Amino acid sequence: MTVREQYTPGPANVAHVQKDGEKWTLVLVRELRHPPEKVWRALIEPAQLREWAPFDSDGSLGTVGTTVKLTTVGAPVTRVTETTVTRADAPNALEYNWGDFDMRWELEALGGGTRLTLWTNIDRRFISMGAAGWHIAFDVLDRLLAGEPIGRIVGPEAMKFGGWQRLNAEYAKQFGK
Repeated sequence: MTVREQYTPGPANVAHVQKDGEKWTLVLVRELRHPPEKVWRALIEPAQLREWAPFDSDGSLGTVGTTVKLTTVGAPVTRVTETTVTRADAPNALEYNWGDFDMRWELEALGGGTRLTLWTNIDRRFISMGAAGWHIAFDVLDRLLAGEPIGRIVGPEAMKFGGWQRLNAEYAKQFGK
């Protein structure tokens, strides 16, 4: 059995939802065992994004004003969107759009690791599913940075993994749905 086949996501982590008018924002917090500089590179470098994120980037997201194309991965319909990085304060904060999603990442040094917080707007109907998907992506990211890559697990493939349904239910309960 491969490391990937042995992977099962842990319990739901710290997450909450904010509502501003008709806009819903999912906020996920994950403590990673890697320093902010290492996590930062995984958030901005195309080669690293290809290993864990639900999208590919055709360029670095590390500089304000840079325009790149982000392409969904694992979705039923591939979608390519052009985005401009609006904030890149290495290794602390990163902001850009991914199609209709505003993405805001904050990195905070925590001992020898990083507290990573993601704010992303999301359709209300998909909040717990989105939380479960990002949870798995963060697990994959943590293993990648530890030198134990298991490969990207996104979209319908993530939903097939043992534990995804449990995570979806745990997040739904956490959000009061």
